[in-house]
Amino acid sequence: MTFTKQASAGIFGIPPEMTTQSSRSTAHSVEFRVRYAETDQMQVVYHSNYLIWCEVGRTEFIRALAMPYAELERQNVTLAVVEASMRFHSAARYDNLIRVTTTISDVRSRTLTFDYVISNAETGERLVTASTKLVSLTRDSRLTTLPEPLRKVLQNAAS
Repeated sequence: MTFTKQASAGIFGIPPEMTTQSSRSTAHSVEFRVRYAETDQMQVVYHSNYLIWCEVGRTEFIRALAMPYAELERQNVTLAVVEASMRFHSAARYDNLIRVTTTISDVRSRTLTFDYVISNAETGERLVTASTKLVSLTRDSRLTTLPEPLRKVLQNAAS
């Protein structure tokens, strides 16, 4: 059984979708258009922008599932990327409609691992697959555990 529910308005005012599948895995998708500033002279998206799009996917995933990232910071918890990997399958171009689908694959007391599929939302073509590992820190950069309520919600969403 798969169901979709509308979450709060996402990036650029477009409501993201949250899809939950019976295998307990939760995927969250957000869509937006490639802006001219994100491209090179040939109107191809510059590679570092994909990492920014992963951040958009991750923060919207956390917002839709649990809380805005700003609320996490109010609780003196920040998430710092400690590992990132990307595989480029095809190029995005100016004005393409992009879909970033985010899942969470590992939740531990101090770390989270997110996986991403960045695709062309109109054609379904896979552009990039990526993964990031984040560590939970206080504002003064000391390791800390994730707040228990957040950790439980994310563990339930892990694939």
